[in-house]
Amino acid sequence: MDKVFSNEINVLKALAILLVVSGHLEFSLLGIFTPYSFQLALFFFISGCLFKDRYLTDIVTFVERRIKSLLVPYFWYNLFYMLVTILIAKLTGKFWGMPISFKNFFITPFLNGHQFDLSCPLWFVTQLFMTMITFLFIFRALNSISKNRFTHLGFFVLLGLLAIPFSKCFAVTPIMLIVIRTMFSMFFVYLGYFYTHYIKDNYNIFTPKWFGAVFVLQSILWMFNRDYDPEHGIGLSYVLVWARFDDQLIVPIITALTGIWASLFTVKILYPYVKDIKFIQEMGNVTYHIMANHLLVMYIITAIFLNINGIPITERANHDIYWIYNPIQTTYLYFVITMVVTTYAGVLQKKLLNFFKTKFSIFS
Repeated sequence: MDKVFSNEINVLKALAILLVVSGHLEFSLLGIFTPYSFQLALFFFISGCLFKDRYLTDIVTFVERRIKSLLVPYFWYNLFYMLVTILIAKLTGKFWGMPISFKNFFITPFLNGHQFDLSCPLWFVTQLFMTMITFLFIFRALNSISKNRFTHLGFFVLLGLLAIPFSKCFAVTPIMLIVIRTMFSMFFVYLGYFYTHYIKDNYNIFTPKWFGAVFVLQSILWMFNRDYDPEHGIGLSYVLVWARFDDQLIVPIITALTGIWASLFTVKILYPYVKDIKFIQEMGNVTYHIMANHLLVMYIITAIFLNINGIPITERANHDIYWIYNPIQTTYLYFVITMVVTTYAGVLQKKLLNFFKTKFSIFS
């Protein structure tokens, strides 16, 4: 992978995490692309962009790296948030999560990842692990049958398209939930792989005609947007963690595709201006830590606002985990503070980890 493309991917990761955090604050950074309409598909797409062909013949290395990069930090965070949740419960009287048990600590993370409310965005990490391992084995099997990239593309498109009706035709049990999410996400992983290997250097998909076509298509999709009228469904948004697509069948796929294109287009435009901004590069390098910690930072900001205004912290317990104080006035302040704090906290964590790796071989 060339250095420029690698840096562009890093900026794309930074944009993706900005979209996730802004979505949890219920506003959109990209106009007619609503929160929850494509952000997670974008992360799966990025994972596909970074998938290397050598892993098809080196399964052990791939699995080992995914365990070290995804699962090991996940369970350290799981332990941390268990302790934080216990502490908050002692201070406020509300336990933000499921009862502590062996199942909820080790099994629930792979089922829905909502064992602790403050770390629930990390459900994506365990799903990404399952998706990438499954993708590797299916891709290997497809390669043994046919080397034709369009055969592969057709197969993964079919998986993605079938995921949504599966959620309507079958009872969404914990196992079926994993199946549906994995089917849906593998399509975007392969799409990222397909883009990197067959489109990026061969076709220009960022011409004015492409821009016009995507803008018109998303404008038409907007007619399906009912996100601001909950009685009529969630519109362009979908809740992948629970396989909730409401009455939509194809719209979640289309709006994810238009959102991914818009993100790539945005990075293409902005890259010359942001490539030397260290904060952006650092943000792209620590998306895992931002994903893990942003709800905790928002919780702390809310506690500070409540204290300043003489409101007891117990008021926080009367709302869900995404509730913030006076959103009309404070949303963007929450956003800025959260991104700065979580980014630099992530940078500090990485520096500390590298220090210990250098000093103690046990961490290598």
